[in-house]
Order: sequence, then structure tokens, then C-alpha cells
Amino acid sequence: METEISWWAALALFLVIEGLLPFISPRRWRGAFAQLLAMRDGQIRFMGLLCIAVGLSLLWLLK
Repeated sequence: METEISWWAALALFLVIEGLLPFISPRRWRGAFAQLLAMRDGQIRFMGLLCIAVGLSLLWLLK
């Protein structure tokens, strides 16, 4: 039961963090999104892999 609550809490925190930049600075967010659209698939995959590695490293350090 507690693990299920942790997953929901993690999802909620993710949504809060994802919503901060468009809420605080929509113009900057739009510019960042435009840059993302200009990237090649390989660059986007690398950024995704980097985010996964950093996230897993942080989880490992917190445990």
C-alpha cells in the first residue's frame, strides 16, 4: 500500500516540476521547446538517456 502511495506522490511531484517553467516563464519555455523540435532524434535520445541515468543515480543515492 505504501509503495503505491509513493508512486502517486512521485507522479504528482513530477507534474508539479514539469509545470513550473511554463507557468513562471511561458516565453522561455516556448523557446526551449522550439530548440527541442530542432534537435535530431539521436540528440533527443541522448538527452533522454542522460535524464534516466541522472534520475537513477539520484534514486540510488537516496536509498
